[in-house]
Amino acid sequence: MIEILNHPALLGRARDAGALVGDILRTLRARTAVGTNLLDIDRWAKEMIAEAGAQSCYVDYEPSFGRGPFAHYICTGVNDAVLHGRPHDRTLADGDLLTLDLAVSLRGIAADAAVSFLVGTSKPPESVAMIDATERALAAGIAAARPGARIGDLSHAIGTVLGEAGYAVNTEFGGHGIGSTMHQDPHVPNTGRPGRGYRLRPGLLLALEPWVMADTAELVTDPDGWTLRSATGCRTAHSEHTIAVTEEGAEILTLPKRAGS
Repeated sequence: MIEILNHPALLGRARDAGALVGDILRTLRARTAVGTNLLDIDRWAKEMIAEAGAQSCYVDYEPSFGRGPFAHYICTGVNDAVLHGRPHDRTLADGDLLTLDLAVSLRGIAADAAVSFLVGTSKPPESVAMIDATERALAAGIAAARPGARIGDLSHAIGTVLGEAGYAVNTEFGGHGIGSTMHQDPHVPNTGRPGRGYRLRPGLLLALEPWVMADTAELVTDPDGWTLRSATGCRTAHSEHTIAVTEEGAEILTLPKRAGS
C-alpha cells in the first residue's frame, strides 16, 4: 500500500509526529552516557511516548522477520548491532557506538528516525567516518526527493555516497513508505539505478535510512530473534529521517522541535 497525504491537516499531523520523534531522540542522546543501561533508554522512551499521548510502533510489532512481538519501545544497537536492536541488560562503555531507532504514531500518523553516535569521550576515527558516511548518504537521498523523481534516483544518491566511502551496501533492508502505519510501500533500497521505480508525488511520506557495516554486507540474527548484527562482528552505523515530498522538494519531518530537549 502507498499512501498519499494530500490534505493539509494530515501533513500537519505528520509534522507533529515527526517533531516528537526528533525531540525524543535528542533527549535520549543527551541522557545517554557511560554507564547507561539499554533498558533505561527503553524505559525513558516509553515514558516520553506516553507523556505525549502517542503510541509505540514497536512494542506490539510482530512482522515475519522477527520472533514474536518486539516488546520494547525503541531499537538500541551497540557496535556490531545495526538493525532492530532489542534492548537488554547491557551497560554502555566509553567508545561504544550506539544506534537509537524510534518510531511512534501520533493522532494516527507514524514517523520513524534513527541516529548513531559514540558514547563518552573516546572517538575512534573509523567509527566517526562511518557515522558521517551514513549521514551524508541520508542528506543525498533527501536532496534527490522531489516530485517527479523516482525511487531509484534516491537509492542511487544514497548508494553513491556509501560506495565512494568504501562500504558495501546490503539491500535486504532499507527505507520505506510511512503514513498511517510504520512500514508501507514503496521500498527504498540503499543503492539502485536512477530513473527506475515509483514516481514521487507530493504528499508521499518516506523514511530514508542508510546503514552500513564496516567490512561486510552480510547480516546475522541474534538468538533474541530480532537484533541484526554484522556477520564479521565489525562496527555498524545507521541514520534515518522521515520526509514528506512537497511541491518544493523534501521536508524533513523528524528534526527536533523543542529547544533544550
